[in-house]
Amino acid sequence: MQTENVTKYIVNWLKDYASNAKVNGFVVGVSGGIDSAVTSSLCAETGLKVLCIEMPIHQAASHVTRAHEHITQLKERYSNVSDTRVDLTPVFEEFKTEVSLEGKQATVDMALANTRARLRMTTLYYHAGLLGLLVAGTGNKVEDFGVGFYTKYGDGGVDLSPIADLMKSEVYAVGEYLRVPHSIMEAAPSDGLFGDARSDEDQIGASYPELEWAMQMQDEGKSLEDFEGRQKEAFKIYMDYNRRNQHKMIPIPICEIPNKFR
Repeated sequence: MQTENVTKYIVNWLKDYASNAKVNGFVVGVSGGIDSAVTSSLCAETGLKVLCIEMPIHQAASHVTRAHEHITQLKERYSNVSDTRVDLTPVFEEFKTEVSLEGKQATVDMALANTRARLRMTTLYYHAGLLGLLVAGTGNKVEDFGVGFYTKYGDGGVDLSPIADLMKSEVYAVGEYLRVPHSIMEAAPSDGLFGDARSDEDQIGASYPELEWAMQMQDEGKSLEDFEGRQKEAFKIYMDYNRRNQHKMIPIPICEIPNKFR
């Protein structure tokens, strides 16, 4: 990948989109992870207003530290970057008092994890509406179109997706070019939706290099029978997620009424 050219292309794309939409800039949720760090850095490069928002909900201390480090660095390098912090922990806890928490613990935990993402989406759009900004998504190609590893109408609820055509390895390449802090570059990717330090690999069962490989194999028309050992296991994990999460990747189904009923 031509990292410098790709970076400049995305920055120009962001500027053109904002200009056509007649908005002042972007709002980005910053989590302490590589995807939000790269996205906020790309937005900062446009010279337009960028608001970085931290939205902790029982957040792991390591995530908070990395987010602070990144935002501090961005503000030192770019005069167009500002930040705010919205502690959503009390909102989340109040939400839990108003809903049923009965059922299988794993199911309840997942529903609450997705609720965290949706509370954050609401917060981003509140500030976007208040300041005339666009919500910039932080999903990469593997997450958005491979395994569907995001929350529908949570971190998947955005106005535009600047890095959604970049594989995870390409996001890291852009991050290195944009001088994202080493602490973020070296940290294990994590969605931070469970209030602990579990990584994406812990949840998915495969690493991003394995998922990128499996996505390429899918594009080449390979099937499970073409592999054995760990490759077969990783490909199966990828395909299971891909099939299960198709509802996130395709347009919302519309019941189209036949003309004869009009």
